[in-house]
Order: sequence, then C-alpha cells, then structure tokens
Amino acid sequence: MDYELLEKAAMTKYEMSKKDPFRFFIRSIVAGLYLGLATILSYTLAVLLVEHHVIAAKIAFAGAFGIGLVIIVLLGSELFTGNCFTTMFPVYHKRLKFLDILPMWGICYVGNFVGIALICFLFIKSGVNHEAMNQYLANVVSNKLSFDGLELFIKGILCNFIVCAAAFVGMKLKEEMAKTFIMMIIVMTFVLPGFEHSIANMGTFSMTFTALGTSISWSGVGLHMLLSTLGNIIGGSILLGLPIYLMIRPKKTSE
Repeated sequence: MDYELLEKAAMTKYEMSKKDPFRFFIRSIVAGLYLGLATILSYTLAVLLVEHHVIAAKIAFAGAFGIGLVIIVLLGSELFTGNCFTTMFPVYHKRLKFLDILPMWGICYVGNFVGIALICFLFIKSGVNHEAMNQYLANVVSNKLSFDGLELFIKGILCNFIVCAAAFVGMKLKEEMAKTFIMMIIVMTFVLPGFEHSIANMGTFSMTFTALGTSISWSGVGLHMLLSTLGNIIGGSILLGLPIYLMIRPKKTSE
C-alpha cells in the first residue's frame, strides 16, 4: 500500500511535468511562496527574541519553520526537496529512467526559487524591523558562507533525509492535527542543528541580497547552493528513498 501511494504520487507529478509543464511550474512557484512564509515568520521571531535570549531565538526560529512544509503538504504544491524522495520510486522500480525525472526536478527547482525569492524580496522591501533584520541576516549569511565543503554537503544530506521523512508522514497520516504536529517536530529536527535546506537558503540569500546588495560573495553563495543541493538530493533520494523502496517494494510474482 505504501509503495502504491508513493508511486502514484510520483507518476502524477511526472505526467504533469510532461503534459502541462506550465501548471507544474506554477505549483513549484507556490511551494516557494509557502516556504517563504515560514522563512519570514522564523526570521521575524528570531530578530524579536535574539537580544533577549539567543537560545530562545534559535528554538523559536526552528519551531516556526515547519509551518512551511505543513502548508505545502496540506494545500498541495511542488517542493524540490520532497520530490527528490517521491519521484525516485518509479526509477528504482524501473518504470522510469533517472534522466526522465531530471527535467521535472529542474522545473521544480527554478519554480521554488522564483516563489521564495519573490516573497522574501517583498518582505525586505516592506521595511519591517529594517535595521535589526539587516544585521541579523548579515550575521546568518556570514556564518553560512564560512563553511567547510564536506561539512556543508553532509548537512545537506541530513537535512533532506529529515525533510523527506516529514513529507512521508504527511502523505501517510490522515488526521490533520496529528499530521501538522508531527511534521513540525520533525522539521525542527533539521533546523535546530543548522542543517542546510537548499530552497530555504534561496530565501535567506535573496533577503540578504535585497537588504545588503553586493556585499555578499556570489561565488560563495553559488558553491554553497551547489553543495547543499547535491546533499539534499542524496539525502532524499538515496539515504531515505532507497531503504524505504527496498522495504516496501512489491514482491515479484512467479510465473
């Protein structure tokens, strides 16, 4: 039953990306917008609390961020990191080739960027908590860009392992309150240690660029995005996706 659920979801996404790529692109933009809402909430809470209690600010940031994935699952849209998990099941089962799903991933990745960059740009331009937000963003991005490549890659792997576990919970559970609570707790598991989510980072870098202009290193941003994205792909499609597939794949019937 679990396999049929995942394969049906994957094939629906694949067919939509092939037959109606514009609709799939819009769904990807909307997922970026939803994740942008969580980004705005998390950063606003952190800025309000950081001067009073640094640990409370970190916990509030992590606790609020899960609302983004909850909205995406409940309302329906296309998040790149989640699709790295779901859409690998027909590949593992040899219904699709890996190259077949790459265009879908590309559309989703670009759409997510458009959505989250747009809403984060508008948030910064609104001037809310202007000086405090700018300083906080500068500190966050400075820390992000002072990275060890291998550590960043591993953080990307761990991040999407956790995100995709949360998304799988969202697919399986039917009761909405239970689904919401468990997903938010699971997402908090990747945010609090500082693991790296490539799409969320698009929002952080977009806000920082809008607020601070060219003072950030674009080569550093590019390398950061590359390593976190590759880590996210492996975390969702292999570290979680492969063992789940081996666990739930249909048994071969003897002729």
